[in-house]
Amino acid sequence: MYIYVLNQGILERNNLLQPNCLRFLYLVLFAFIEHNIMAYEGGAKYEEEFIITHRGIRLFTCKWLPENKEPKALIFICHGLAAECSVSLTDTAIRLVRAGYALYGIDYEGHGKSSGKRCYISSFDRIVSDCSNHFKTIAEKVENKNKKRFLYGISMGGAVAINMHRKDPNYWNGAILMAPLCKISDEIKPGPILLGALEMLCRIVPTWKLIPSKDMLDKVCKDPELRQQIRSNHYMYMENIPLKTGHQLLVAASEIEKNLRQITMPFYVLHGGDDIVTNVSVSKLLYESASSHDKSLKIYPGMWHVLNGEAPEDVDLIFSDIISWLDQRSSS
Repeated sequence: MYIYVLNQGILERNNLLQPNCLRFLYLVLFAFIEHNIMAYEGGAKYEEEFIITHRGIRLFTCKWLPENKEPKALIFICHGLAAECSVSLTDTAIRLVRAGYALYGIDYEGHGKSSGKRCYISSFDRIVSDCSNHFKTIAEKVENKNKKRFLYGISMGGAVAINMHRKDPNYWNGAILMAPLCKISDEIKPGPILLGALEMLCRIVPTWKLIPSKDMLDKVCKDPELRQQIRSNHYMYMENIPLKTGHQLLVAASEIEKNLRQITMPFYVLHGGDDIVTNVSVSKLLYESASSHDKSLKIYPGMWHVLNGEAPEDVDLIFSDIISWLDQRSSS
């Protein structure tokens, strides 16, 4: 519940208690609530608002801030395919805010609370540009100018984070990459004939939902309670993936794979050893090929794609590792 208080004395002195004025104030207040919701949860100050891109797309954004103290650094979250940033990443945000960091998220076009065809990616570059533009607007604010800036990419969001770095190699101070998409495994990569057929279909019926994904949740997330939370979160996309989206993921992953040596920022890759969505060999290739001098890779034996869905003690270990890595680089 959100409570907003208007001072009655101010209303009386300015003759704002007339019916027409009250109706106007109600409309203004309603618009404010819709676009600027603020709450406190788990020691974090949470705010959300919508922004409009130059294409006229309405994008949902949110942030979690430490209460009554300056953050150590800024963390910008890039969520995965078919996901969103506000509901499903609350636990992640609260853990990192308690460690002293400010977190910022955005739902991509067609994802979560943002507008657009559901889970439809017409251009992966647009997602990267939308994230880059919004995150840089935050980072360039006067109060944030001297704070370090870290990206936090999850699965497909790892590809978004990597491409943001490639667009501006010296801007970001580092990245946490959880099972990042930076190559399509050879076992599932389509051959030239199938790829050509996919490209032809994308020109004719790009929005067709033909790529199966409905039954993946039980294979990527161990925690039954978290699986139920994901299934009951109506901002998560649970249907088949549109053809164009699949094609754009192929293009983005192939482009990153060909340019892994362009990656120079510090990064920490975390990957479950039994991940069947993003093969662990992909993270190994990223670690071995990137030109970064400061790079780390940790593989968690027996863990799956959704690292937040592991046993509580394992999740605590994962975030302890993440926070330790961040602390060492935010203070240096």
